[in-house]
Amino acid sequence: MADATERDPAELLIPHRRRRTRIGLVSGGLGAYWPQFPGLLEQLQDSARYVTERFQGMEADVIDAGFVSDATDAGKAGEKLRVADCDLVVIFVATYLTSSMVLPIAQKANAPVLIIDLQPTEKMDHASFDTGQWLAYCGQCPIPEIANVFRRAGIGFRSVSGHLRQESAWTRIGHWIAAAGVRARLREARHGLMGHLYPGMLDVSTDLTTVSTTFGSHIEVLEFDDLRERVAEVTDAETSERVALARKLFQLDQSVESDDLEWAAKVSVGLDRLVADFDLDSVAYYHRGLAGELHERLGAAMILGSSLLTARGIPMAGEYELRTSIAMLVAQALGAGGSFTEIQALNFDDGVVEMGHDGPAHLAISARDPLLRGLGVYHGKRGWGVSVEFDVRHGPVTTIGLGQDPDGSYVLVTSEGTVVDGPLLQIGNTTSRVDFGVDPGEWVDAWSRTGIGHHWALAVGHRSAEVRAAAELLGLDHRTVSR
Repeated sequence: MADATERDPAELLIPHRRRRTRIGLVSGGLGAYWPQFPGLLEQLQDSARYVTERFQGMEADVIDAGFVSDATDAGKAGEKLRVADCDLVVIFVATYLTSSMVLPIAQKANAPVLIIDLQPTEKMDHASFDTGQWLAYCGQCPIPEIANVFRRAGIGFRSVSGHLRQESAWTRIGHWIAAAGVRARLREARHGLMGHLYPGMLDVSTDLTTVSTTFGSHIEVLEFDDLRERVAEVTDAETSERVALARKLFQLDQSVESDDLEWAAKVSVGLDRLVADFDLDSVAYYHRGLAGELHERLGAAMILGSSLLTARGIPMAGEYELRTSIAMLVAQALGAGGSFTEIQALNFDDGVVEMGHDGPAHLAISARDPLLRGLGVYHGKRGWGVSVEFDVRHGPVTTIGLGQDPDGSYVLVTSEGTVVDGPLLQIGNTTSRVDFGVDPGEWVDAWSRTGIGHHWALAVGHRSAEVRAAAELLGLDHRTVSR
């Protein structure tokens, strides 16, 4: 391994990604127009090239199925996109086309579809336009037709209408691309579940089958023995390197004992191997242990390694919180971090909800250099060791959680607020003061009625629009608590 003094700590903040989002793209218009209006097809193809260039500038792989002029072309395009296994198919309606040209694409592609109709400019020049020039502006005409047919066919309909260089329209399109990234991340994710349920936390209990049937994710059931054996193989040199790295990434409080830091570093290296060996995208874990035995010591030493993995985009959630590790992965897929969070207290004078957790934290969204604090006791848990302390970057944030309804179905839940400055507890927790613009008690009441459990992800930025889009692509309800 490289010498610890030569390693760049930023390496641990490079997001893990299984693959890039795959966006299928097809453009089209009614072929009957081409012989009638010379130059129209070429104008629309120019618009289609601009659309393709905009998509190619996004964080996604674009599979361009070309420009279609009739239902036969559309069937071929749909087949190409089916083979590509797209996360989202975008159909650019450049001018009027019949719904028979759109339906086969949606049916064959086997992916959610977004219809976009972007006319060339803000408005027509009515005094000079002829019929051919007008037709370049009538992409909106078939949108109700397509929506009607999709509804009758049981296909989800979503659209963005605007003009080619309208940035607000491209922002809305961007929400759908981000949502497709969430869908891509979840449908191929491998979630590790290690240990057992924290006794009595009935809200945390999750049916593993419904996770796979809802998202397409795989659940890998792990034992703490899997971690124990990998930690046992960690060398003194590897442990020393991880200690040196921790000293670079964290401020160390004087309460940190060197033996505890070395043990946490050794467990961190073992965690890295566990995640690599099982090819995991997230891990939810908990083990109670007893009387200082090895498994108790492993469970108590997870925070350092889990925080490093979370910073790399592999969320780690304590207390066996599988649904929250999934919510953290949603936040990570949106580029918004996502730190393990619960309510800690309310400050009615300042109008803020204090929230955070002891345990894994997303270092990449810390407001300052994170602190390692030594704890002789973890509240409600056995063991002792080092814990992470910081507050999330000040500014806009979103709480993102995965709730559950009485029928067992999942719901994505969000609330947008602002992390503000102010006094924080110094107890080795990741505490942030969040102003949701309403009375803190009223926020707690409204948030608790959504179906959320008592854990969620705290993400940077206002992300409700993207999460709402992701929920639609995943076939879930979305609920939000706003001021």
